[in-house]
Amino acid sequence: MIVSHDVDGPADGPVVVLLHSSVADRRMWEPQWQPLIEAGFRVARPDFRTCGDSPAGTAPYSDAGDVLDLLDHLGAQRAALVGSSYGGRIALQIAALHPERVSSLLLLCPARPGHEPSAELRKFGAAEDVFLDAGDLAGAAEFNARTWLGPDADADAHALVRAMQLQNFEIALAVTESHELPEPEVDPAAITAPTLVVGGAHDLLDFRDIAAGLPSLIPGAEGLELPWAGHFPSLERPAETTRLMLEFLARA
Repeated sequence: MIVSHDVDGPADGPVVVLLHSSVADRRMWEPQWQPLIEAGFRVARPDFRTCGDSPAGTAPYSDAGDVLDLLDHLGAQRAALVGSSYGGRIALQIAALHPERVSSLLLLCPARPGHEPSAELRKFGAAEDVFLDAGDLAGAAEFNARTWLGPDADADAHALVRAMQLQNFEIALAVTESHELPEPEVDPAAITAPTLVVGGAHDLLDFRDIAAGLPSLIPGAEGLELPWAGHFPSLERPAETTRLMLEFLARA
């Protein structure tokens, strides 16, 4: 199965794949979509399973495998991967386990395979569970939007994150049997693609630490902390994040 996705841009353009957070779906990349296409890239943005328009899996699958299947479907041997949060975690997996498929790697406030959650992140999870156990999916979605969006996010960004997260909750909670394969071990030192890891100064501690630590583990990687950003810089200051993405992709 090829997951639901959009693709546009010149057929012979360098391929860029935008991988969304688990809080979101491919709509989170709307501010970056057209500028990347206008810059000459062939841009794809998939929905992971149980997110957006992609249904739950009915046979064994992995999100990384779904992205590789999408690349094959597009006839792309290599692509630049841009991953936000959980999308960054999947991009890390692909870049480490299949380095020949990744031309460059841009990670925005990424999660990391094998990361042990801090007390702060466990506290967030427990508070989210209170809403979910009470059946208050709208309250849980609002709580996520407040937690993950930084101080520069406007009302439209909050509304979009609430809507995306609410839909993801509704789909995921209807799943009675998971077919997701176990996550493989990943060594960031195996990544060969030019890499930029971006963190947000207003993000939760776990993601600030991941963003600060990854550049020392990935050969030749660069790190950047945005002093204004929370967890979703692409939605908080979309124009500024788009410029950052275009500049990195052009030189990488």
